[in-house]
This record gives sequence, C-alpha cells and structure tokens, in this order.
Amino acid sequence: MAFERSSGILLHPTSLPSRGGIGDFGPAAYAFADFLHAAKQSLWQILPLGPVGYGYSPYSATSAFAGNPLLISAEKLADKGWLAKKDVTSLGPATAQVDYAKVFAKKMPVLQRAAAAFLADTGNSHREDFQRFGQDNAWWLEDFVLFNALREEHGGCCWNEWPRELAAREPAALEAARQRLADKLQVERVLQYLFYSQWNELRRYCAERRINIVGDVAIFVNFDSADVWTHQRVFRLDAELKPEVVAGVPPDAFSATGQRWGNPLYRWDVLRNEGYWWWVQRMRWAVTVCDYVRLDHFRGFDQYWEIAASEPTAINGRWVDGPRDDLFHVLRRELGDLRFIAEDLGMITHQVIELRDRLGVPGMKVLQFAFGDPGAHIYLPHVFDHHCVVYTGTHDNDTTAGWFASLDAAARANVLAYAGEPKDGVEWALIRTAAGSKAVFAIYPLQDILRLGSEARMNTPSVSNGNWGWRFSADALQPELARKLAALMDVTDRQPR
Repeated sequence: MAFERSSGILLHPTSLPSRGGIGDFGPAAYAFADFLHAAKQSLWQILPLGPVGYGYSPYSATSAFAGNPLLISAEKLADKGWLAKKDVTSLGPATAQVDYAKVFAKKMPVLQRAAAAFLADTGNSHREDFQRFGQDNAWWLEDFVLFNALREEHGGCCWNEWPRELAAREPAALEAARQRLADKLQVERVLQYLFYSQWNELRRYCAERRINIVGDVAIFVNFDSADVWTHQRVFRLDAELKPEVVAGVPPDAFSATGQRWGNPLYRWDVLRNEGYWWWVQRMRWAVTVCDYVRLDHFRGFDQYWEIAASEPTAINGRWVDGPRDDLFHVLRRELGDLRFIAEDLGMITHQVIELRDRLGVPGMKVLQFAFGDPGAHIYLPHVFDHHCVVYTGTHDNDTTAGWFASLDAAARANVLAYAGEPKDGVEWALIRTAAGSKAVFAIYPLQDILRLGSEARMNTPSVSNGNWGWRFSADALQPELARKLAALMDVTDRQPR
C-alpha cells in the first residue's frame, strides 16, 4: 500500500456521539464513515485502541494487542440477540463528555451480560468463528484474559503487588488461577472477540468507501499491563519486579522538570538476541488492525531518555542509544513495506531525521508549530517536502481556534499574513493551507473542521485530569459541511483515488 496524496480527519472513536457515555463501533461510527466518504476523505486517523487503565489515556493501555471493550456497540449486540433493548436504553443517551468511571460502572456489566448470552446461545452461528479467533490469537489473548481476571480478583492493584507466585508467573500458580477463574476467562475471550468482530466489520465498511485507517502505536507500554507481566525478561525490572529505569523526556522551554512518563524501558539487548520477536508481533498486529500506523515518540528508536525510577522528575536522566536501523531492518524483512508515519516532533536531532529518511517513512508537520520561534519555519508548507504528513494540530494540541486565541496580536497577524483571513475563520485558513501543501497526507482534527474552541481539546500533556473526554454532537456533521470539504479536495487534488 503506497502513500498517495490524500486527506483525512483525526477522530478517536470515543468521541463519536454514540448512545451512552462513550463513542463506540455502532451506528455513529458508520455515520462518520459516511461523512468521510461524502467529504471525499480517504483517511480516518485514530488513537490507540487498547483497553485504558489509570488516567484513561489510550497511550497507557493494559495491552498492546487487546481492544478496549468499552468501544463495543451495545446496539449491535442487541441486533444479534445477545442483549435486550432495555439493556441498550439503560446506557442512556449520548453525553457531552466521556466520564470514564461512570461508563465503566454502567457499560461493563451490560457487556458482560452480552458475553454470557453469547456463550449460552446454543444456536450461535458465530461459535466456530469465536473458536478460530481464540486459536489464532492465543499467543496474546490467553495471557491478557488471565491478567485482566487476576487484576479484577486483586482489586485492580498493579500486577507486581499480587502474591509473588502470580507476579513471578510460577506455572503451578498460573494453572490454578486458570482453573479458578475459568468462567471469567471465557467472558474476557468473548469480549475481545466481539471487539475485533465489530472493528473488522467497521473497517470493511470503510474500505468499501476507500477510507483507510491510520492507527497509532506508542513506543513504550504501560508498566501495569499484560505485556510487561507476561514478558518481564524484555523489560528492565529489579528483583522486586519494579522498574529500574523509566521513560520520559528532559526539561525544555515548556517544562522546567521535563516529563517523567514512568513507562518501563526495554532490554533492547535481549530483544535483539531474540530477533525482536515481540516488536515483530506487535507491529504485525498493528498493520493488521489498521492500514497505516503512526509511531509515537519515533525519536526513542534513535535515542531515549532514561530516568532512574527513584527520581521524582525527568531532570536527572541521560540519553541512551535505541535499536535504530537494526529493529526496522527486521520489521521490513518480516512485514514488507513499512506503512509507518514517524512522529518526529519535539527535541529532534539530525540523527533522528537521518534514521527516518533511511527508512523512507514520512514524518509529521504541525501548522500550529510553524509560527513561533525562528526554528519553526520547518513546519511551513513552502519549506517542507512532499514526503510528510501535515496536520493543523494533533490530539496533544489545543484546537486551532483555542491556539489562535492564545497568541499575541503580532503572532496572529503573522498567521493570517501566511494563511489568509477567510470569512470562515482561521481554522479553515489552516485547513486550506494544509490541503494545498505538498504533503502526501493532510489530516485535520474534527474539532478544527467544526471550528471548536479550547473546550473541545482532547489532551493537555503533563496534565493528569480532564483529558480524553471530548465528544461531538450528532447534528454537527451536516451535508453542507461535507460538500465544503469535498470541494476543497477537488481543488487541491486530494480526492480519493
């Protein structure tokens, strides 16, 4: 699959106006795909789809392979007969924001009832497909469902706080847990089957309309995840099964203490000696689930910031060499063409740029970054080349309206002098600038297309509360908006091929 001149919208499925407290793979997702098609968009970019843990960040999932069951559509389960209509209505109408605690409390019991009904349905035509799913995905599924069940059994505490025999994965303890939790494990398997069945159905619907999915993979994984618990030897853990060192980024102009993310770091030497098998599996899965994959914190494959786990901030860290070309040579050999997008924003060195260019993967350009300090010119369309992906903003930025409102008068004048001052606002000025650029992909957050302010921001980095909750209203996607975007695609030659 080649990178061809295209356009798309960034929208995580949780933001869809589905019934209940969170967006899902139900009718609202199909309506959004129809809007993309009518607007001549051929890309739908999403955030990671994994089950969220503490803080509800999709970049801190409890599995690199499992799906977030909250994205399963109760309406579609009712259509199959595994839920009653009253179960669907009990979830309530669409809410303005995602309140994850309430959604977990209300939706998970409904989904578990559906899973139980699925298992009890003796005439279930999906049973053979479910068994095949379990066999084909046993390599990640069995450890994940056991992890999830044990986590629940132990009150949600981190896996290294479980009894030592379980934390250390002693075979006898694991087998006893599998027997003890057998019913729960089967429900967890069904939930993963339902998630991927609905996701694959939605993907097929998008593919029929020539819409490709741009997924997202975080370089580091959550410590409290099935991945770290299952594959402890490839992470830098101490004798107490705690991280020795953690990930982050050093201080910069935006943060005097840097960012201490807390993810455990890899034992790249162990991974290399084992042929990078875990990363091959991870990326093979990513390009199976999506059409293109954005690699978050691409810089970390060249060098990553290592912080002692005892340090409270990211100030006292050091740069350590990553796997560089070695990993990607293996990925190319195993997967073929690399359908990756390098998130090469922030503290980027020439070495990172050279690695990206040797791999032949496009980087990212964010127009909101183009009008600041003298070095920001690299994000201006007349400077960058075609082999990149241009965004008006990303999930980590304020909306374009919110960003523009925060600028001083001189900076605003600079933006408008470059992008123009149309009657439909600075948001559409930057959308037109992105669409008309040389970049192979142009992608816009839905918030910018809808001209929304800071209240619609998806995430504020380094702020722990109030993120990931934004949703749009069902009446926001009007036919005239699709026609307006479609006309821009015709003018800028970004219509679907």
